[in-house]
Amino acid sequence: MQFVVLTLFPELLESFGNHGIIRRAVELQKISLKTIQIRDFAEGRHRVTDDRPYGGGPGMVMKPEPIARALQAASMEAPDALKIHLTPQGRPFSHTIAGELAQKKGLILLCGRYEGIDERIGDGFIDDEISIGDYILTGGEIAAMVVIDAVSRFIPGVLGCADSCEDDSFSKRLLEHAHYTRPYEFNGEAVPEILLSGDHQRVKHWRLLSSMIRTLLKRKDLLFRRLLTHEELDILQDFQKDIQSILEYQRQAQNNGRNDQ
Repeated sequence: MQFVVLTLFPELLESFGNHGIIRRAVELQKISLKTIQIRDFAEGRHRVTDDRPYGGGPGMVMKPEPIARALQAASMEAPDALKIHLTPQGRPFSHTIAGELAQKKGLILLCGRYEGIDERIGDGFIDDEISIGDYILTGGEIAAMVVIDAVSRFIPGVLGCADSCEDDSFSKRLLEHAHYTRPYEFNGEAVPEILLSGDHQRVKHWRLLSSMIRTLLKRKDLLFRRLLTHEELDILQDFQKDIQSILEYQRQAQNNGRNDQ
């Protein structure tokens, strides 16, 4: 897959591409990562890419002409790529969207700066808008790295283990189970014995139980977004029975406490 990033700070992406899984993916030719300096497409001696906003107000706005030319150059580099503007106004990025984007032949990622880009860089120039969260960054470069990293994990051969992406948090709309490695005991806490049992079915069930507990405690909203399996429903029903038993015990204890008074 081709990734082409339009930016005023290509060195940020170049550093990102020189480390970890992304570097390995580039070396294995599973992906390609190219940056295009938007300033190279600006006119004039100083290659100005921004100007004051019409109507007044703080900050500067990125000019449309350099971006349009840079997008044209990127499309020549990756003619079948989807052109994406990384902006807080875009649709929220997710594991599912990352998987969808991984099916494309390439992605052209436009990184805005300052107060944003001229509104006229829209229909006819951009195919999609994506946001990585409800907060403001100083530029789209970090968002581009997030998208590239998440999408690359779906590309066959990028990850060392073929099952890694399928087992990740959110792949099944559940948080991932707890992980343990050596040493066996750390800070007074030992590895759960079941993980040492060699019984793959018990280990699999324990991991699902761990995943369900984590999701219920930390992101219960995820449990409303998918149809649970019978095994998962059984786990939730067991939780319900345990909670109900605790509540009944506490009510009885409180009543007994009042009677003692």
